[in-house]
Order: sequence, then structure tokens, then C-alpha cells
Amino acid sequence: MRKLGLAHLSLLHLDPPELVDTAAQAGFDFVGIRVRGATPTEIHPDMSPGSSASKETLTRLADTGLKVADIEFLSLDGTAGPETWMPMLEAGAALGASTLNLAGQDSDTGRLTETLHRLVEDAEQFSMVPALEPISYNAISTVAQAAAIAGPAGAHIMLDPLHVVRGGSAADDIDALDPAMIPVLQFCDGPRVLPEDLSINAPLPRGMTADGGALKVESRALRLPPGEGDFPLADLVRAVPADAPLSLEVPNAELVASLGSLGYARRLHNATTTLLRGLGERTA
Repeated sequence: MRKLGLAHLSLLHLDPPELVDTAAQAGFDFVGIRVRGATPTEIHPDMSPGSSASKETLTRLADTGLKVADIEFLSLDGTAGPETWMPMLEAGAALGASTLNLAGQDSDTGRLTETLHRLVEDAEQFSMVPALEPISYNAISTVAQAAAIAGPAGAHIMLDPLHVVRGGSAADDIDALDPAMIPVLQFCDGPRVLPEDLSINAPLPRGMTADGGALKVESRALRLPPGEGDFPLADLVRAVPADAPLSLEVPNAELVASLGSLGYARRLHNATTTLLRGLGERTA
């Protein structure tokens, strides 16, 4: 039985307490929360333990019964160290998160492995495990690359259909992983081939920009709900453990503008449950 969650990137304009309420109303079981922006212009509320935003989020979690599965976003770019990740770990532990999602932007794999090993050791005291996500436009772009670094460091791997497809990985690469390394499968859909026209006719949230190339534009604002594209989602679902939760990370600025936050969250939940029923799976 699959539990379904709503990743913050799907509705990044919402503060964490609002995200929890919206996810609960749409029928989700958990959320992923950003406690740190992925870019310098992406600003989020102070989520340090005891802050007003943290306390309000905890209240909403208690009221709704939802959990926080993962927090983000950390880029290991060769400069990040404990001064960057310790506040994130503290914020995540206060919310009950078990996973810290991160990207590998450092092209020096030896240094990246060493940095990740230090992060894993620091995260252990918070009962959290870092999960390295292969991202198609980063130094670590494939599942195999992520596995080669995460395994020796004692980290997990965060899988995302968009980056699995755009990075050139496949279900066979996931089959080769230790199932224990997969805490959650992020979920979204999209066209099999990257479109040439990637114009966005809606505002982007929280200081996000539509620059940086087509892969970034699609990743940040033009993903599709499950079942509305051509990604091999059935193969990916079957490649991960049967109890691996699915976290809906489907930023689509135009659909959010059209449907509203709750309407869009419900569309994501309905689309996913419909797809899973077609695969003979049940959701929690």
C-alpha cells in the first residue's frame, strides 16, 4: 500500500503551514518541506526550532495527522559544510523529518564523497539520513553516479522520474540499487522528449527564475501530473520497494494559476491514485 505525499516544490508559493493544510485537504499522507531555498533568490520563512513558522507547522501537523518525510534543499557544490547543513538538520528534526534531500554539484567526486560522508555522520545524531538526488543538469546526473557516491558514504538516493528520464537513466539502474537506499520515490510526468517551446505563461513563486536552460525551466515550472505525459512511471513504480511512498513533486505554474493551490493538489492526488489503480496498487 502506497502512501502519497506532496512535495513543497509543487506549491512553492505556500508557506509550510499552508502546505500542510492544503495537502491534508487534498488527501495526502505526508509532505516534504523546504527549510532552505535552492537558489539565493528563493526565500523561505525561518524554520529553525522554536520559530513562529516551525511552531505553526507543528500545530498544523498535529491537527491534520500529516507527517514530514523529507526536508530540502542542500547542494553539495564544494563549498557547503556543517555551517550550511546543521541548521537544516535542526529544523528538520524539529518537524520529525527522516530524510534530507540534496544534490551533487561538485564535479570533484572524491571531495563530494568525503563531504557527503561528513554530512551522514552529522545527520545521524538527528536520526536523519541524507538522500542524494541525481539531477539531470548537475554533476551527479545519473542513478549510477549517485549510487557510486551514496553507497560508500552511507547515504540514501532520492529518485525523481523527470531526472531519471532526462539524465539518461532507466528502471534497470534502479533495479540494481539496494532497496533500502530508496526512502521515497518522487513522482511526476512529462513528455518523453524535452519540448522545444518551454514558455511559461504564469508567474513563478518565491523568486524562481526561468533561466538556466531548458532542463531547469521544465524542472522548476513545467512538469505534468502523473498519467498526463510519457514517462515510464509504471516501470519506475515496479522498480522500487512495494511500500516506498510517492512524493508528488510536480511544479506547473500554469496549472496552479488556473486551478488554485487546493484544486491543483487535488488534481495531483486524483491523477496518482488513478494511475496506481491501473497498476493494481492501493494507496493508504
